[in-house]
Amino acid sequence: MNGRRDTSGAKVCRGIRGATTTPANEREAILSATSVLLQQIVGANDVQAADIASIFFTMTPDLDAEYPALAARQMGWTNVPLLCAQEIARPDGLSQAIRVLIHWNTTLSQTEIHHVYINGAEVLRPDFASTIIQEDQG
Repeated sequence: MNGRRDTSGAKVCRGIRGATTTPANEREAILSATSVLLQQIVGANDVQAADIASIFFTMTPDLDAEYPALAARQMGWTNVPLLCAQEIARPDGLSQAIRVLIHWNTTLSQTEIHHVYINGAEVLRPDFASTIIQEDQG
């Protein structure tokens, strides 16, 4: 495909990455931050739940008040396989971070996918700065 859309219409499984931070290790803060992140990824890529193969979430060790996957369940993604894990602890790593990798069946090429990093998580992937959607501060 050489970075171009597959004109045959065949779907392939691609990854969509994203990350955010949360201000507190509290259930509602984790769910809210994860929900906003997922909604922005869906909006940026026109993701339909039926096309999601699976989702892998990680959180930094300083977050443990709730599973971020619950936010996806609350969005109605009840048939999507979800998995949560703890991120590797690094002394210089971003704290209170939630990361996601969505495995998505799509006809888009890798270069057409919009990865979303918000709320301070932009530092994790500054190379995606042109495709980052900023959360409305209003």
